[in-house]
Amino acid sequence: MYNNEVNSDADWGIDNDYATLHDVLLGRPDYYRWVDAGPITRRTIQNQAKTGVSFNLQTAMAQHAEMVRIYEDAGVTCHYLASDEVLHRNFFARDSSAMTPWGALVCHMQLKCRRADYVSAIEFYQKNSIPIWKYVTAGHFEGGDFVILEPGTVLIGYCGERSEEEGAEQVASWVREKGWDVQVAPISREFVHMDGLVVPLAPKLLVACLDALEDWLVDWMRSKHFEFVDVGYAEAKDLGVNLVALGNDRVLSMNGSASLNEKMRSLGFKVYEPDMSMFTLGGGGVHCLCQALRRDPG
Repeated sequence: MYNNEVNSDADWGIDNDYATLHDVLLGRPDYYRWVDAGPITRRTIQNQAKTGVSFNLQTAMAQHAEMVRIYEDAGVTCHYLASDEVLHRNFFARDSSAMTPWGALVCHMQLKCRRADYVSAIEFYQKNSIPIWKYVTAGHFEGGDFVILEPGTVLIGYCGERSEEEGAEQVASWVREKGWDVQVAPISREFVHMDGLVVPLAPKLLVACLDALEDWLVDWMRSKHFEFVDVGYAEAKDLGVNLVALGNDRVLSMNGSASLNEKMRSLGFKVYEPDMSMFTLGGGGVHCLCQALRRDPG
């Protein structure tokens, strides 16, 4: 299941996050455990006495394996960051780097337990001759805050507790140098990253929690003729927005997003909805768990 062989002749990089996905970077949750790693895991841990939820590594491994099976059945080649007992959350592959049309952006994470995750990301890209475009140096910045809405347009977020304004603006300046339009926006720390609030689903169609976004930001996206599949706050705070478009009207969602999944089906999407509760309770959904390496052009 865990294959690290990559095609060195492949045209790595993405200019969108909704066209057919061919290659994805994941990790191995061999050393996973719940720790206080921000608002989501903190809420889970603090409420355990009332909810009765508990962590189980075997359940987490089985849920992760089911996600991998869905990718493989959809024709996606899965690649993996090396597991590491110290970097026990590096399998949330979204955040230590971000893929762009120009190569990988290596990020600078703020959480102490994830601060060195960049090491496994750099090792993967170098070992497999995948170009690294830039390294974030001005403040912290994490890949979950880098959202390519469509070719030529990027939305960048920061909550301060994870990505910071300085890091977000540094990344934005590099993207603008490439002639792309970029919007930088602050977000509430309870959503951690922008991909907890906005994720592309198809051309000009975004999954978003509109109630949690500033009006001016929604107006900006509407001015670019984007339409929305709106996610209510209750589902969004449990990472309902955090899905992955597979292309060809297919989407990897999660079974905790019942209302959203029905909305997407009504629009004609084939929705995969595995149980990923060990991960959503522990701080990340399926989008957090992956980094797209290669898609069809948008």
